[in-house]
Amino acid sequence: MGAKIGGTDEYNSEINVTPMVDVMLVLLIIFMIVTPLLQQGVSVNIPRDMNTPEEDGEITKDTSVVISIPNNTDFYIGKDPKPLAELGEKIKSMMKDKEPAKRIVYIKSGVEVDYGTVVQAIDTIRKQEIDKIGLVADKKKTGGQPQ
Repeated sequence: MGAKIGGTDEYNSEINVTPMVDVMLVLLIIFMIVTPLLQQGVSVNIPRDMNTPEEDGEITKDTSVVISIPNNTDFYIGKDPKPLAELGEKIKSMMKDKEPAKRIVYIKSGVEVDYGTVVQAIDTIRKQEIDKIGLVADKKKTGGQPQ
């Protein structure tokens, strides 16, 4: 037949890593952007207990009311900061359409938060005619020392 124009008859068996690196970098960027969005509420260093019962599945739902108290002066509902004076009205408006059996408010309090601050939050919640209050604690890992 005719003359060969460029190239050889041999197959190239080497892996071309450039497309794989491109895909991995795109995935890395996506995970770096999405990961901070997955965190719910405010980060609180909550107490640990060995005998903590199983976590209530309602805590992680978007419709649940979780009050975070990271220190003695700050109160958050979800990620929204609220002063203690406005906390009651916000809770009351969030709970007005819920049936009485599902009117539960969860409190996540930091380790360094004074007992009196948590009691003030509980008192504010009870003034809104809500009797079910859940205190959230972190579960200890079995077989190890607390961190």
